[in-house]
Amino acid sequence: MRKVVINGIDTKSLPKLTQAECADLLVKTKEGDKDAKDKLVIANLRLVLSMVQRFSSRANSDDLFQVGVVGLMKAIDGFDPKFNVRFSTYAVPMITGEIRRFIKDGTGIKVSRSMRDIAYKALKAKEEFELKNCTSPTMLEIAEEIDVPLREVVCALDAVSDTISLQERVYSDGEDGLLLMEQIGDSKQNEENWSTNLAIREAIKNLPERERQVLNLRYYVGKTQVEISKSIGISQAQVSRLEKNALGIIKECL
Repeated sequence: MRKVVINGIDTKSLPKLTQAECADLLVKTKEGDKDAKDKLVIANLRLVLSMVQRFSSRANSDDLFQVGVVGLMKAIDGFDPKFNVRFSTYAVPMITGEIRRFIKDGTGIKVSRSMRDIAYKALKAKEEFELKNCTSPTMLEIAEEIDVPLREVVCALDAVSDTISLQERVYSDGEDGLLLMEQIGDSKQNEENWSTNLAIREAIKNLPERERQVLNLRYYVGKTQVEISKSIGISQAQVSRLEKNALGIIKECL
């Protein structure tokens, strides 16, 4: 059985409790002692890790660990000394139950039945198309085949696709390596875009009130020119002129 490594968890530093210490903390937890509950959770993380090890080949270990901790906390909340069993005996089924439910769902994200049905139809249509034409269909072709709007098909297929943890190691060289989160760039927040966004904000502040209102409704609220004209009581042609004038002022400022 392979070793499971959880990011941010140093198993050597995890405390160990005697049965008497565990029983004492459980009593204090029932009395509302939050510190006692925290100590119980930390001291039983090894138990969670041992359960994660059993299922690590079926899902991301970091995700399983988080789900297992949820099961552990449920076990702590539901345990009663009157059960006359060791806490670990009671906790193991709770932890594995949470993990099994997570794996059965197939994803940590809850997907509605209707969306799953659309995804199933789309995948079936894709498979039939490939068998018939020896090539993969486009999303638009799939949408037309199952008579579902393109946007809904894309959302459904995206919802049932496998999730990847940001802690997933994409490159490893001994103890060193690169995580997925370290490879994700944010093109929206580079220095050039930041300065441009700042300049746009300053330009908008200097616009006349009516132009600012039109731009806000048009580009932030997402209304059409016709909807804006009805909202503020002017013609669509006037809205168009105000929008064009505002964009021209911003362009000059930039």
